[in-house]
Amino acid sequence: MNLYPLIRPLLFSLDPEVSHNLTLKALQAAYRSGLSSMLYPKLPVKPVNIMGLEFKNPVGLAAGLDKNGDYIDALAAIGFGFIEIGTVTPRSQPGNPKPRLFRLPEHQAIINRMGFNNKGIDHLLNRVEHCQYKGVLGINIGKNFDTPIEKAAEDYLIGLRKAYRAAGYITINISSPNTKNLRQLQQGNEIKGLIAALKEEQVKLQREHGKYTPLALKIAPDLTPDEIRHIAALLLEFEIDAVIATNTTIARNAIAGHKLAEEAGGLSGGPVKQKSTEVVAALAAELNGKLPIIAAGGILSGDDALEKIQAGASLVQVYSGLIYNGPELVVDILQRI
Repeated sequence: MNLYPLIRPLLFSLDPEVSHNLTLKALQAAYRSGLSSMLYPKLPVKPVNIMGLEFKNPVGLAAGLDKNGDYIDALAAIGFGFIEIGTVTPRSQPGNPKPRLFRLPEHQAIINRMGFNNKGIDHLLNRVEHCQYKGVLGINIGKNFDTPIEKAAEDYLIGLRKAYRAAGYITINISSPNTKNLRQLQQGNEIKGLIAALKEEQVKLQREHGKYTPLALKIAPDLTPDEIRHIAALLLEFEIDAVIATNTTIARNAIAGHKLAEEAGGLSGGPVKQKSTEVVAALAAELNGKLPIIAAGGILSGDDALEKIQAGASLVQVYSGLIYNGPELVVDILQRI
């Protein structure tokens, strides 16, 4: 029963952040009342094994929709093969001032400058502990806004240690444009030092917990070919388990002239599709199948997802596409790939 085309005009008449919160609460109510099974279509079974993990299908929910892990079960009912929550930071923080979320329907796009607003990792882990979801759960970690960039690794290590036992995999988010200087961590020696520290800690935590939790690195679509080559080499050198390509873009050429084009923040949805696919293809050429690529960015249809798979991705994640096209998007992708 695809009600989303009927509901979307109402949701889009509201402030985007108000609509976001209202939708999550409605999904939660549907789940708790047992209506979820009636609302969402039956999905084809397409299991895939990546990073040593069994995914029931290759379509995941990208980080950002459920930053605090408050709605895991309600979102899982849609039928995702995996769910990524966060970005979460060691301490709670309010994020950037409002308004900080903007829709561009003409481009099926979103601009956000949320700024890692979240209740902190302890809250998130409490929610994970109390959820019923048994599928693959990714936890996306970042640094607090007031942690100096030269001490960023300390925040990521806190996140890694705390999330390690509960997570199916952990994503290192160094590519959000909405935390000052964060993207600097993708460059030169800074990324090498961060990856080395995280990999060393992962080895220690594996011994401590008797469990191997894979690490994925999430990168930006705005990297140069040389930067992509450098990151790919480090992923292989340190045996990172996966790479997520990509986060949102700071480029505005695809929406030039739009009234919101000058709004600061990361641009997602349709305008980032080609850029993201190009990064996936460049990574695939460098990595040569030695570690999996999880594609995100501009997946608005089954054809878009197929394009990412053909470029070299093993899994895909959606966010903006879900906002514009609703839960039917998951079905469309699974029927196409």
